[in-house]
Amino acid sequence: MRNIRIALTALLLFSLGSVFTLTAQKKKLTYSLSSGRAGDPRLLTPLPLIEGWLDNEHYLVRENRKPDGRILAVSVTDGQSTVWLDPDSLNKKLPQGFDVSSSLQHSADYVHFLFSKDQDLYYFNAQRGLFKRLTQSAAAEETPHFSPDHRRVAFTREHDLYVVAIDSGEETRITDDGAELILNGIHSWVYYEEVYNRARRGFWWSPAGDRLAFVRYDDSSVPEFSLFCADSVHGSWETARYPKAGDANPKVALGVANLADGRITWMNLEADEDHYIAHPIWSHDGRALYFQWLNRGQDHLKLYRADPANGGCSVVYEERQPAWVEFFEDMQLLENGTGFLLRSDKSGWPHLYHYDLRGRLRRQLTSGEWAVKRIEQVDEKRGWVYFSAGRPVGTETQLFRVGLKAGPLQQLTHSPGAHSVRLSPDSRFFIDTWSNIAQPAKMELVVTGGKPVCTLAEANSPQLAEYELGRVTLFSIPTGDGFFLPAVWVLPADLDSSKKYPVLISVYGGPAAATVSNSWQALRNHYYAQNGIIWLSVDHRGSGHFGKKGAALMHRRLGHWEMNDYIETVKWLRRQPFVDSTRIAITGGSYGGYVTCLALTRGAGYFTHGIAEFPVTDFRLYDSIYTERYMDAPAENRSGYDSTSVMTWAERYHGLLRITHGTLDDNVHMQNTLQLIAALQDRNRHFEMMIYPGSRHGYGPAKGRHSGQESMRFWFRQLLDREWTAD
Repeated sequence: MRNIRIALTALLLFSLGSVFTLTAQKKKLTYSLSSGRAGDPRLLTPLPLIEGWLDNEHYLVRENRKPDGRILAVSVTDGQSTVWLDPDSLNKKLPQGFDVSSSLQHSADYVHFLFSKDQDLYYFNAQRGLFKRLTQSAAAEETPHFSPDHRRVAFTREHDLYVVAIDSGEETRITDDGAELILNGIHSWVYYEEVYNRARRGFWWSPAGDRLAFVRYDDSSVPEFSLFCADSVHGSWETARYPKAGDANPKVALGVANLADGRITWMNLEADEDHYIAHPIWSHDGRALYFQWLNRGQDHLKLYRADPANGGCSVVYEERQPAWVEFFEDMQLLENGTGFLLRSDKSGWPHLYHYDLRGRLRRQLTSGEWAVKRIEQVDEKRGWVYFSAGRPVGTETQLFRVGLKAGPLQQLTHSPGAHSVRLSPDSRFFIDTWSNIAQPAKMELVVTGGKPVCTLAEANSPQLAEYELGRVTLFSIPTGDGFFLPAVWVLPADLDSSKKYPVLISVYGGPAAATVSNSWQALRNHYYAQNGIIWLSVDHRGSGHFGKKGAALMHRRLGHWEMNDYIETVKWLRRQPFVDSTRIAITGGSYGGYVTCLALTRGAGYFTHGIAEFPVTDFRLYDSIYTERYMDAPAENRSGYDSTSVMTWAERYHGLLRITHGTLDDNVHMQNTLQLIAALQDRNRHFEMMIYPGSRHGYGPAKGRHSGQESMRFWFRQLLDREWTAD
């Protein structure tokens, strides 16, 4: 806990009894400036778009950040750049209608390109100037992907898996049972959303490019959910197989196709078992396939080693936890065959472990009350593991390394703040992009273990200093039972403690999904402060700042500790002499929308206004994998689901809630909003509602612009008693 505690004395940086005075008259932010709208002056300069590392000595950057901009190779030794790819020049070698900036996929060195036109695939080799058509079919090819040697392309067509050889054009059909409810090599919706971060491709090339591992889903038992499309005269229906909490899941199998003879070997697991299979990883020699198995209750995980020749499987490692276990998304197999690395939170905090290939612990690499956030890179040659961590305090992200065999941690980034890095292939350099509450984003080239070589770019433009910004403070809010909740707020630059200011609390609130960090705050938040609204973000005890120990408190009772800690926040705000306790608002989207709805019902009397965007209102209505991880199945936890539902607390509703939702939200169905507004209507309660026809989970540019402006009108009217007009 001490690692997330930010001393409350930080609040004493200003005197509550004094009035802040500006040393010079500064310009006021406009709404459009704070939104970074196209065509307006940029107060923050966009940083270069780094495409990756070409080799150990050069990184690639896209000129002017434009999709059709040239790609430059920049030397780390002298900073000199050469044109590596010129879209205009390459496009002259392509037939009309093709553009390298709109390719589906390209190799890391920008030599090999894939295109799609009229539902067919085309290949272009930039070095050879070779362009050729790969497929010719009435049905569309989906999720195409090069083999490691760029000699083949695998893809799915009508839910079957295919491979085409680039040189010969020979097409091989791998599976033949694909149908509406049988998916080969492409993820079923709930896996796509909750396991693979919205990636559709469900196949993985072997290192030699001679075999394909792939998943097969059977959706026939998964309930269908329909969304209505109202943009035509008679309308239409869009349907998907969407398992809600407690519903039947897709049945999943893992196969390996041998391209030499077309034979498919299925991994030897019970096909009808109610489980999850995910994240296949080929061994570096291609002799083994590793994958993860998770039971339906998501509290027991197994790492399997499979023989791709006969499908035989053996358990290498397994883990059980009382609350839940999550897939190891950044597991690393070591090339030297000595084992693998896991980032596990089984100790109560996410840390790194080195196991041999029999699952025996060789070394725990990190420990303590702080979190390893991700494995960045493994340098086996020099024996280092590079990782990002919330250390020395949880609101920061710093780069560290630790020896595989021995030695203490070494911190490699040192400026206070949130760092994001891209290491060179040999780990000798890294590009560090970082910011903190006082420093807009900055990008530096750094020698690993040494000092920055140079500053590549800064977002802090000269014009920014001309404008009045709010006063940003990172601090913590104490709860009655000993937690110190990380928080950041933006106060008016001229705050007068003899006046009362409304507060807008921005939340997400999901398990292990922290939002408070020592990073630059959006200009929109400064715009609120400039107009007299204190903007605040705070994370609860289950947000991840307190490790898995804190997050596990949410097990089977989503909504409980969020409300407890956000109410504690309001109690603390009421004690501040400059806070208007009659105007404490809250807002968020998705899970944050759920928290907002709960705040105006279960938390009624503390929160006075809220805007909830595309909210979950009852977790019985959300998908199986996410919901059951935290809540177990509805049949196992009826009282927990009842307590979690916003509708359970609708009778308490007080204040003014505005709800927005897209009609084609395929993630959080608008059904959630409809059930809540029905409950409020039945109780004759006043609320506001805005529907976005045709919008998904989140809104596109046009509707997003409308949503932002309408939200601003709501806040000005309700919190400031005045109308807002767009500049």
